[in-house]
Amino acid sequence: MTGTTDSPAARLQQLFEGHRLTPTQRRIAHSMVRRAADVPFLSSVELAEVAGVSQPSVTRFAVALGFDGYPALRKYLREVAPPGPGPAGDELNEYQQAVRAEIENLKHLGELLADPAPVVRAARLLAASRPLPVLGLRAAAAQARGFAYFAAKVHPDVRLLDEGGSLLTDRIDHARRAGATALLCFALPRHPREVVDALRHARTAGLTVVTVADSAFAPVAAVSEVLIPAAVGTGLSFDTACAPMLLGRVLLEAMCDELPDAQARLEEFDSGAAARGLFVE
Repeated sequence: MTGTTDSPAARLQQLFEGHRLTPTQRRIAHSMVRRAADVPFLSSVELAEVAGVSQPSVTRFAVALGFDGYPALRKYLREVAPPGPGPAGDELNEYQQAVRAEIENLKHLGELLADPAPVVRAARLLAASRPLPVLGLRAAAAQARGFAYFAAKVHPDVRLLDEGGSLLTDRIDHARRAGATALLCFALPRHPREVVDALRHARTAGLTVVTVADSAFAPVAAVSEVLIPAAVGTGLSFDTACAPMLLGRVLLEAMCDELPDAQARLEEFDSGAAARGLFVE
């Protein structure tokens, strides 16, 4: 794998890692990776044409990476990422690099779960809440919806909050008045201000906030009693969230251990599904 990490494309990818880039900026980054051998010698106008963006977008991209402007970025590239082919057949393309980065995120999550205490604590809080509100907006809506779908098979009252707007705080208040004691939030980049406001309101209402976020330093950290991080992949135009999804399933597994009738509910569902011919398998 040494040849892979020494390739121009891999060195460029390492430059972009750890930076929160907009979709337009990621488009520029992907174009640079594809043209790794040429990019140190492209002007900002030429790079803009290659990426299909405006020249000011290229300048903002360089600044987002911590450089004074594009000339400083190009100078850096000429010094640390000079052109040159990687070993034949050994260089990963951008899609493979994205998969590799996601594998690393999962490995990191596995290391984090070596201490199961935070997950067990979160599961106890969530299992005891009746009802259990599950919040996820925009990019995190799919994670919240998937969790809520499966959680409803073992928890008696799961309430999905996947739409924002003026009714969001009302729905949080309704859950609290119905007896909810905790709220689970999936928070992923780019973090909507509305999520932070909703969690702040949930805490004021007396709910314990458990959050799955992309980082322990995410904006929602200050309004979460329990936060368990699971990194997202940033190698493609849009984030990949395999680790947060897996962490959600881990939380569900731990919740099943805390719900005494979880197995009975699952068996009841399976019996009903078989009687209705719900699945073709």
